[in-house]
Amino acid sequence: MLDIDEMGTKEMHDLLQKVGHGHLGCALEGHPYVVPMHYYFEEPNIYIFTTLGMKTKYMDANPEVCLQVEEVHDLKHWRSVTVTGRAEHITLQQDIDRVMQFVKTQNPTLSPAINRTWIDAWGRAEVMALYRIHPSEMSGRTTDGVSSQ
Repeated sequence: MLDIDEMGTKEMHDLLQKVGHGHLGCALEGHPYVVPMHYYFEEPNIYIFTTLGMKTKYMDANPEVCLQVEEVHDLKHWRSVTVTGRAEHITLQQDIDRVMQFVKTQNPTLSPAINRTWIDAWGRAEVMALYRIHPSEMSGRTTDGVSSQ
């Protein structure tokens, strides 16, 4: 029997800080949408730096989102955190500058992509977007807890 334990706040924050990618869930008019997503955790908020597309359309229309993050070593040793909250499209330049400075310190290789735009086959420019997720609820489970050993 596999014991699954609750994670404490510090454990959940440590996992969010360590992993940096997960699955973002959102919904629009009863249609769910889940997409792999890189994120940046700066307690208490989670930031998403992305391009405009279906996920931004969904978040703009319905800001209630869910982010699921996991670390799996094998079937008996894993940790998972689920964060639900409200996504806010960051549009004030001073907020964008501050958050992008934080994002660049976490992922310096992202910098060249910020300065470059491209046009796809339909003539659309690649437009960047920045979101802040304000967590309202966070839960975590682990098989690496005391009762699992």
